[in-house]
Amino acid sequence: MKTIALVGDRSPTVRAHTRIPVIMDALRDGAGFDLDVYWVPTPAAEDPAALRGFDGIWMVPGSPYRSEAGAITAARTARTEGIPFLGTCGGFQHAMLEFARDVCGLADARHAENEPGNPSEDALIVALTCSLAGHEAVVELTGGSLVERLLGASRTVERYHCSYGLSPAFLDLLRAHGMRFTGHDESGEVRVAELPGHPFFLATLFQPELASEPPHPLIQGFANAVTTSTSTSAPL
Repeated sequence: MKTIALVGDRSPTVRAHTRIPVIMDALRDGAGFDLDVYWVPTPAAEDPAALRGFDGIWMVPGSPYRSEAGAITAARTARTEGIPFLGTCGGFQHAMLEFARDVCGLADARHAENEPGNPSEDALIVALTCSLAGHEAVVELTGGSLVERLLGASRTVERYHCSYGLSPAFLDLLRAHGMRFTGHDESGEVRVAELPGHPFFLATLFQPELASEPPHPLIQGFANAVTTSTSTSAPL
């Protein structure tokens, strides 16, 4: 049996969290995956040893997390050790934060939600012009990307429950260091990111957990990567 670490601070008030048992049942019973999941609270994830040995890391919605450091450590562990990674909503935001700090050299990269007292103009993760909490919206997908292959389409309509996203000011820098942005809304704002060369590294601002018919193809793709990956302990 393969194991997945669910990095996040479990709460019955977060709808995505309450959907995960339904999703796992669909993966096991409908899709035939032999998987088990374990919740790892973000404070516990501050120690990379808490995540080693898992076959996949799924950073679930529910920000602000109790520990920004734990969320960043989880993204770093998955990225550097070749562990299949899915980051959704807050997971997307903190995966971008980790990449900016550790790969792009932006040691002061900030998440405006985590530092509400500081000006947000220079933050990496900023308040969206229009909150997407409770909304559905079109996402245009890049041809040949991982997300397009998994969905089998060039566009999709997805559900959100977030108010923060990636500042356009930093896109060129993140791209120059290898991050690929493969999903955008109709105005061109980033909604999906992936890391080429990694066994599976996909982050979405939308929440595939909220799909009406689980498992969402992206979650099923992640589960397949977890099942087939043999690189959980080999550094990239």
